[in-house]
Amino acid sequence: MIIWLASYPKSGNTWLRSIVSALIYTKDGLFNFNLLKKIQQFPTQKYFKDFTNDFTNIHEIKKYWIAAQDRINLDNEIKFLKTHQINCKIDKFNFTNKFNTCATIYIVRDPRNLVNSISNHYDKSIVEAKEFLLTPKTLGANKNTNNFKNGHVVTLIGNWAENYKFWKQNNENFMLIRYEDLLNNTNFELERIVSFLKKYITFDVDDTKLENILKTTNFHHLKQKEKEGLFDENVFTRSSNKKINFFHQGPENNWKSKLESKIVDEINLKFNNEMVELGYL
Repeated sequence: MIIWLASYPKSGNTWLRSIVSALIYTKDGLFNFNLLKKIQQFPTQKYFKDFTNDFTNIHEIKKYWIAAQDRINLDNEIKFLKTHQINCKIDKFNFTNKFNTCATIYIVRDPRNLVNSISNHYDKSIVEAKEFLLTPKTLGANKNTNNFKNGHVVTLIGNWAENYKFWKQNNENFMLIRYEDLLNNTNFELERIVSFLKKYITFDVDDTKLENILKTTNFHHLKQKEKEGLFDENVFTRSSNKKINFFHQGPENNWKSKLESKIVDEINLKFNNEMVELGYL
């Protein structure tokens, strides 16, 4: 059975993977980037290559979402998968179902702070990043993109609000984490994660392990380790193929000092209901 670590892109999913991998796959809580390999991304080509080679066509990939997960779950073991895919139904095809999904941790981030992160990660202008956020999107639909070259298949992410709403609505065993709460009250949110996961999987935890997780998965530690060349999930600029820093600004990313009021107003208007619900407005 799968425990999903789900999010809209650039919302803190890799940070969440770091915390969960150190919690589940170490005895001492000391994180290193190799642990991320234990929490793979879905959907990717390796899970679909026995079903189809048309990796850029969502109407082909959707047919095998469940079959790919059925195969992943043949061993009946709990495993974690990262996804940005919206938890939706296209025609008669569901992204997942109760036979494959055990639970979900969904991490959400203030969409105004996503603009600068998307701009950096996808090598876009601020205006382009804002439109990326507001408009329903697919990733990996072009063979020339970094996503496709890195082994991904076409992934329907929707817009920011759709991604959040579909995961919240379509999953019973659901835990929501706000990126901002994880940043400002990491100890408390880590305890919440521990309590939630203990419902589904057995693992050892003590105060020393939790302290080590906090020390080795904080943003500045991860950013330093990336500088040392220990992170291998980077993307590259479209124009010069230059490596883009994955851990970009983190806690220093503040929309109030970085976005024009016109862009802020557009986002607030488009996502008003969800932002009020989440406490962002």
